Amino acid sequence: MKMSRRGFLAASAGAATLALTGCGEEAKPGQAGELLRSKAKLPAPFQVPLPVPSVKKPIRSDAKADYYRVVQRKASLEILPGLRTEVMGYDGLFPGPTFDVRSGRTTVVEQINELDVSTVVHLHGGHTPAPSDGWPLDLITPANGGHTSEHMGHMSGGDMTMGRRTYTYPNTQRAATLWYHDHTMDYTGPQVYRGLFGLHLIRDDEEDNLPLPKGDREIPLVIADRAFDADGSFLYPAAKDGPGVEPTYMEGVIADVTLVNGAPWPVHEVDAVRYRFRILNASNARRYELAFSNGPATFVQIGSDGGLLDVPVEHQTIVIAPAERFDVIVDFSQYQPGDEVTVVNKLDNNANVMRFKIARKAVDESRIPAKLSSYAVTPRPAGVVRREWRFRRGGGHSGWTINGKAFDPAVMQAQVKLDQYEIWTFVTDVHHPVHVHLAPFQVLGRGGKTKLAEYDHGWKDTVDIRPAEVVEVLVRFTAHKGKYLIHCHNLEHEDMAMMAAFETI
Repeated sequence: MKMSRRGFLAASAGAATLALTGCGEEAKPGQAGELLRSKAKLPAPFQVPLPVPSVKKPIRSDAKADYYRVVQRKASLEILPGLRTEVMGYDGLFPGPTFDVRSGRTTVVEQINELDVSTVVHLHGGHTPAPSDGWPLDLITPANGGHTSEHMGHMSGGDMTMGRRTYTYPNTQRAATLWYHDHTMDYTGPQVYRGLFGLHLIRDDEEDNLPLPKGDREIPLVIADRAFDADGSFLYPAAKDGPGVEPTYMEGVIADVTLVNGAPWPVHEVDAVRYRFRILNASNARRYELAFSNGPATFVQIGSDGGLLDVPVEHQTIVIAPAERFDVIVDFSQYQPGDEVTVVNKLDNNANVMRFKIARKAVDESRIPAKLSSYAVTPRPAGVVRREWRFRRGGGHSGWTINGKAFDPAVMQAQVKLDQYEIWTFVTDVHHPVHVHLAPFQVLGRGGKTKLAEYDHGWKDTVDIRPAEVVEVLVRFTAHKGKYLIHCHNLEHEDMAMMAAFETI
């Protein structure tokens, strides 16, 4: 008999309590998780070229919408040189194909599940009607009619479909770097880890009119850590008798191979000009403090999760938590042909991430304007509804909770009126990247300070909250009524019940 989530959590209580006691204390500052080491022979860094995810083409279009078909299927790919890795991928790709769409033009995606597990698709950062948001019980069961019992044994009450499901994304929002990924209740971590994620880029006229780098000088960088078994297959410490992970890894799974766009520690040849990089942290739990190991290069941030900032912000390093996005410009004109520039993760003792090789001088007509967008900070309103969300481990079970409760899809922890500002306060015990579905928010302050922290500018949908920290955000939901989620985007925390449902009315 397969155990329910509650049964699994109760059975794991003793070991999990030991594993979690030091979470965030013994781990290196900035990380929350346990290292999972590969058994495979790993390549030397900077040997594999940086791939760029392919752009998905519609199967048809009409005056208002573009229509796509995606097949979720297994594929055998060469990720580590000389070895094959079985992935679960959108169209069999790792990462999945990139959707490149226009603001205000509807995207309709038929997702076909040819895997042997049930799936759910969530457009992360999307202003999406509830039936297409990716409620974790709205399962697409496998097209072949089979399913693993652990996926279905305790899941009921959702809008299940057999084999396929159509998602409708109105894209009624600013130009931004969004992403889509699996959101199956209790199994998001392993299914994203094995490949169910990809980019969804929204463009608009405001962004198009800026003199930013374009074409092959605009490159996505999807960063994710993974571990590999000796035969090249993914290593993941899934629980043996139900959902979630082995108790040792309940803080989060941190792996020893850094992949960028699916390649281990890749290298990319660039001209000595400005480039635009859309950076996504698609790791389950790992944070990065990205920095250049040599030379004068910096990151000039032009956008956040929810689109362009009002003005550029320059960073020497970028701290990026799981699910966060940073849209940045890097100027390589300060280097000479033949120079090499390495990106490292300072949170892991300057561990390698990727390398750029300067190939040649070239003409560069791009620039970074002093004013990027009409976006403006909304002043803190008075007399609004305030809600507090506490992210903590333990409580009545051995997993993770919000407001002392494990996720229950039948319980709405809040009813939120549309078109009204609210101030939400997030309180943590250890590191938690907090994600809110449906609406972006503005960070108002941390720890009682109203001055924005270095990485809190712009519209966000995921905010990185440090241990024992209090963060206030301003949020307003519009247009769509229904059930939505707030949760930790450390995927092991999410799978171990750190989600809460709310309803917009």
